Amino acid sequence: MSKPIVAIVGRPNVGKSTLFNALAGEKISIVKDTPGVTRDRIYADVTWLNYTFTMIDTGGIEPDSKDIILSQMREQAEIAMETADVIIFMTDVRQGLVDADSKVADMLRRSRKPVVLVVNKVDSFEKYMPDVYEFYNLGIGDPMPISAGSRLGMGELLEKVTDYFKDMDNLDDDDERPRIAIVGKPNVGKSSIINKLLGKNRVIVSDIAGTTRDAVDTEIVRDGKEYIFIDTAGLRRKSKIKEELERYSIIRTVTAVERADVVVIVIDAVEGVTEQDAKIAGIAHDRGKGILIAVNKWDAVEKNDKTIYEYTDRIRQVLSFMPYAEIMFISAVTGQRLNKMFDWIDTIIQNQNMRVATGVLNEIMTEAVALQQPPSDKGKRLKLFYMTQVAVKPPTFVIFVNSKELMHFSYTRYIENKVREAFGFRGTALKFIIRERKEN
Repeated sequence: MSKPIVAIVGRPNVGKSTLFNALAGEKISIVKDTPGVTRDRIYADVTWLNYTFTMIDTGGIEPDSKDIILSQMREQAEIAMETADVIIFMTDVRQGLVDADSKVADMLRRSRKPVVLVVNKVDSFEKYMPDVYEFYNLGIGDPMPISAGSRLGMGELLEKVTDYFKDMDNLDDDDERPRIAIVGKPNVGKSSIINKLLGKNRVIVSDIAGTTRDAVDTEIVRDGKEYIFIDTAGLRRKSKIKEELERYSIIRTVTAVERADVVVIVIDAVEGVTEQDAKIAGIAHDRGKGILIAVNKWDAVEKNDKTIYEYTDRIRQVLSFMPYAEIMFISAVTGQRLNKMFDWIDTIIQNQNMRVATGVLNEIMTEAVALQQPPSDKGKRLKLFYMTQVAVKPPTFVIFVNSKELMHFSYTRYIENKVREAFGFRGTALKFIIRERKEN
């Protein structure tokens, strides 16, 4: 089942980012070198008890004018209502109940999505509880007093949020159909690809970036097999502000990727691969999804016998963190190679679910160690005892070693390459967990 999405909505300066960082813990401040582990902290994975969910900070830009703040809060609320399974609506006990809170509460109430109303900055229950009761007037449930800064009330908040997950547990499990998210920058032709596969104009397409009305699920049947395509093409309305547009399209991408088995990253052949493509690809890579890179508008590129190799090299350079991803060159306009997309999707799903017997894995590991000695430090050498596969989607392996510190990233990558040499695993990330075990 995909991880639930929880979005935080609220006025400027009520403490959304403080809550986000408090729940995300230190993990969010780790800066990896994968694009898509965003520096601007739009989303993070949170684990609490037995639950893991993706948390989204709808934050955005915070201008001064009250009218702009209200329209922006509405936009945040719309994004949250569209994408989230549970919405945390944040207010501020010190500022009290204001008009903008009431207007957003009306929208959230009509959305029929579960909403947890939070009153922040309650550092002293004795002092502020009478003021908290005022928020009952929003008519959106019991207000929960918390202090994100002092981390008060976090357990109760998480309990209330995760309570809603229980109703969702069974929703996706019965649906075995493969889910494919079509992601990419605005205007690269995501909706056109789905329309061409479908054979009719189900998704609204226009030349203006961001014209698709909603993330639309489309069922496509090929050779008797059903696939669900998730289109993330745009926002409800075009944003005037570039950063806001990018922020919201990232939120949409995270949500779609979370629900998908395979992610098709669409790149504009005319424009070439960009850093924003890398950021979008990073989201799918971090979540261990099956990945297919589709270079669209290939019919519009002037070609010679070297073009395809030059393009492939450039993509491999910019997306160097995912060398396993498959690349195909297509045209949504002419339909060139679009049918091949299903063959790749089937192969990638197969690889995502592949299991390798423990005995075979240990043969590969033993041979790899014999070919390239493990690293050592201050006279102590790394020893690899045992390797086993513990999960699929993505295929996940545990390696038991004598010292985690000696197991450098580069040696893990070396073992991964040996596993790939033997089994391919094309189109899917592999995950390696290193565990320490005492020597006998």
